[in-house]
Amino acid sequence: MPVKQVAKPKQVPERQRRMTRTRQEDDATDVGEGTDADDWTQTKTLIKPDDQLDLTEAELKEEFTRILTANNPHAPQNIVRYSFKERQFKQTSSVDQLAVHFALDGNMLHKDSDEARRQRTRLGLPDSVSSEHVVSEGEEKPAAAEGEEGVERGEGAPTESGEGEAVTPVPAEAHGKEKKLTNQFNFSERASQTYNNPYRERGTATEPPPRATFSSNVTQWEIYDAYQEDFEKQEKTKEKKVIPGRRDEKSKKKHAISETSGDDLSRVSSAAKIMERMVNQNTFDDIAQDFKYFEDTSDDYRDQEGTLLPLWKFSFEKAKKLAVTSLCWNPKYRDLFAASYGSYEFMKQGNGLIVFYTLKNPSFPENTYETDSGVMCLDIHPDHPYQVAAGFYDGSVAVFNIVEKKDGPVHRCTAKNGKHTDPVWQVRWQKDDADNNMNFFSISSDGRIVHWTIVKNEMIFQNVIQLSLSEGLADGPDGIKIPTTGSGTAIDFHRQKDYLFLVGTEEGKVHVCSKAYISHFIDTIDSHNMAIYKVAWNCYHPKIFITCSADWTVKIWENSGKTSDISEPTTRKPLFSFDLNNSVGDVAWAPYSSTVFAAATSDGKVYVYDLNANKYEPLCEQMVAQKKKTKLTHIEFNPTYPIIIVGDDRGNVTTLKLSPNLRKVPKEKKGVAPMDAAQRAEYEISKLNKILAMVREQPENTK
Repeated sequence: MPVKQVAKPKQVPERQRRMTRTRQEDDATDVGEGTDADDWTQTKTLIKPDDQLDLTEAELKEEFTRILTANNPHAPQNIVRYSFKERQFKQTSSVDQLAVHFALDGNMLHKDSDEARRQRTRLGLPDSVSSEHVVSEGEEKPAAAEGEEGVERGEGAPTESGEGEAVTPVPAEAHGKEKKLTNQFNFSERASQTYNNPYRERGTATEPPPRATFSSNVTQWEIYDAYQEDFEKQEKTKEKKVIPGRRDEKSKKKHAISETSGDDLSRVSSAAKIMERMVNQNTFDDIAQDFKYFEDTSDDYRDQEGTLLPLWKFSFEKAKKLAVTSLCWNPKYRDLFAASYGSYEFMKQGNGLIVFYTLKNPSFPENTYETDSGVMCLDIHPDHPYQVAAGFYDGSVAVFNIVEKKDGPVHRCTAKNGKHTDPVWQVRWQKDDADNNMNFFSISSDGRIVHWTIVKNEMIFQNVIQLSLSEGLADGPDGIKIPTTGSGTAIDFHRQKDYLFLVGTEEGKVHVCSKAYISHFIDTIDSHNMAIYKVAWNCYHPKIFITCSADWTVKIWENSGKTSDISEPTTRKPLFSFDLNNSVGDVAWAPYSSTVFAAATSDGKVYVYDLNANKYEPLCEQMVAQKKKTKLTHIEFNPTYPIIIVGDDRGNVTTLKLSPNLRKVPKEKKGVAPMDAAQRAEYEISKLNKILAMVREQPENTK
């Protein structure tokens, strides 16, 4: 009986079925059925829920903005990490905001790997897939349809034979094409390769250390000679310790050189100092820019007022409890100045300091010297800027040499060679004498003015003047007449006539003295009611000098040049007198003008006057001390830069920059050559003489 084959209905592809269904739905939508097609023509009524809020028109129009951010609310904000740079735990600023909701690990094998070959063998796939089996996405659907037809054809229904045998499926190879694995996720593989930078090898070779081959024979005699040399050296050192008066400078220098040569730090000391200055210049860059370029433009709108701009503040740890007793600029290096430290209080005496600061390194001093007594004054030699003379509270004077790396002074007087019995308040270098020996003067409260000369390795003293009071002898116990001596506090030498000098005393008198007269004063002026702290000649005018005192006043005087008797001091009036309402610790003339001077008071204020602009009021009155009850002790102008330095009783030195109104200089005219030093001096003298002529007329009219 023949096998009856049933005709199978032709299968419609899935894509065609979907398109037909969509078209039918669209037709149904267009035509509509029943009354649903007319629903859009009817009006729709809004049904209000029972729980709806009753809002006004303004509330309905109000907008509420909600911003969606990509931040993870569950991410921690206080994660800390250890910073090896700063050596501490620091909170991390960036927090990972990524939140993973689903992750699935896939399996992918390289087609050339062993496991991929084994899988292809199990599935019956050929070893290599030819390029013709790779089809595009557009051919994916027909291939899949053919695959389905092939499967259905292969799986066909079993035949109804009498023997009960089923038709075996046709293998995939029989169709001539391999079954293609469809890509259900539209995956496309893309790869890119970045440019690899070529490797560069760099090598450095250091110079090998020097080597020397040494060979020698050691015998008993050589050992004996070596011990003998060592024994002789020990004997010589013992002799030097026994006789401390003798000093072998050459051997000491050689010993110092041998010590420093072996020190590794000495080799990099200059480089380290330069590096330290560079770091400080970067740290205080804003102050350095103000020092070099800043000018107060507000001075253009005010004629008789000025300001002081604070710059660097110098301090040293060991000098915090000491007072600044003296300030002096180096005559060669304009950025270097020296400050001495001590105590003005009798019950608080201790050690002293001499510190050298530079504007290039405000954080640490260049050089320091510690002393066993408070340093009350110092002065730097004008021709030899490495020689520094200092006076101490115990009455001794000393000379320091900065070039020699020595902890103490090179020369210092003792009780055997002219030491003062009271504190030394001021020292002043003089020009070298005829034998080219350095010499200086010192003044003390014991009334002695001493001339010191450095001859070879010792200081020779000579008493110039013994100050005495005008009262003469005082009554002592048992009717004994005791000679009374004056107490010197300040001294200053004339700029042109180096034999002429001024002396200020605790009694308030100013003596005009000469090196040629030992027992006689050229002139004596009753200038103040209390102790005089400073006397100073004008930098330009040869007859004008200034004084300041503890009686709150600053006075300007004119030297008459007439000789008077000490028993009858002159009572002439000063040219100018300024009351500063507090004790005036120091006063200084400006090096750029004959009419400008500055004063520092005990209430922490700095006053700057310009007689050419205002003869009665200061152009600047500014508080400098940061803390209350801080007294300003000394003030000094820089000879080149428009700055002043001020010291206080807490060991601080403050740098202040003068505004343009406080440092007016004659303007250069176009087409006219600038003035030289002599012409500038004549101009400053004539400018001051015009002001003095107005003041001198007042006493003549009153007579």
